[in-house]
Amino acid sequence: MAKLLALTLVGLVLALYKNHRSSYQTRLNAFREVTPVELPNCNLVKGIETGAEDLEILPNGLTFFSTGLKYPGIKSFDPSKPGKILLMDLNKKEPAVSELEIIGNTLDISSFNPHGISTFTDEDNTVYLLVVNHPDSSSTVEVFKFQEEERSLLHLKTITHELLPRSSTLTPLWITSLWIL
Repeated sequence: MAKLLALTLVGLVLALYKNHRSSYQTRLNAFREVTPVELPNCNLVKGIETGAEDLEILPNGLTFFSTGLKYPGIKSFDPSKPGKILLMDLNKKEPAVSELEIIGNTLDISSFNPHGISTFTDEDNTVYLLVVNHPDSSSTVEVFKFQEEERSLLHLKTITHELLPRSSTLTPLWITSLWIL
C-alpha cells in the first residue's frame, strides 16, 4: 500500500511539474517561430562592414565607434590591422563614417585593440574619449582629447592600475579619478 501511495504521489508531482513547465513555455513564447522583418530605413553603413564593438553618441549627434577588436576565441575580420576609432555625424541625411587620426607619440598604434568606449565632457565643452584597450591581452584605459575641427584624437594618457579589471566598459567618473591621481 505504501508503494502505491508513493508512486501516486510521484506521478502527481511529475504531472504538476510538466504542466507548470509547459505553462511557462507557453507564456514566454519559448517555441514560437520568429519571422524576419524588413526595416524600411535600415541601410548598411560603408566603413563599418566588419562591425563595431561599442559606440558612444554625443548630444550634438556625433558618434564614436570602436572597431577592430581582437579577442581570444572570437573571429577577427582583419587580424593584421590594429583597431581604430571611427566617427559618424548622425545629423546628416546620409551619414558616413571616417577614421579618426590618433595624434601623439605615447600610444603604440600597432597594438591598439579598442573595446569599450565612453565620453566625458568637461565644463568648457572639451570632449574626452576614454577607451578600454587590450594590448597584449592586458587591460588599459586610453584617454584621448577629441579635436573636432581636425577630426582627430590627441592621446593624453594611458591608465594602468591593479584595480582596473579586464573589462569591456568603464565609468568615466571612476576613471577620471584615477586620471587625476
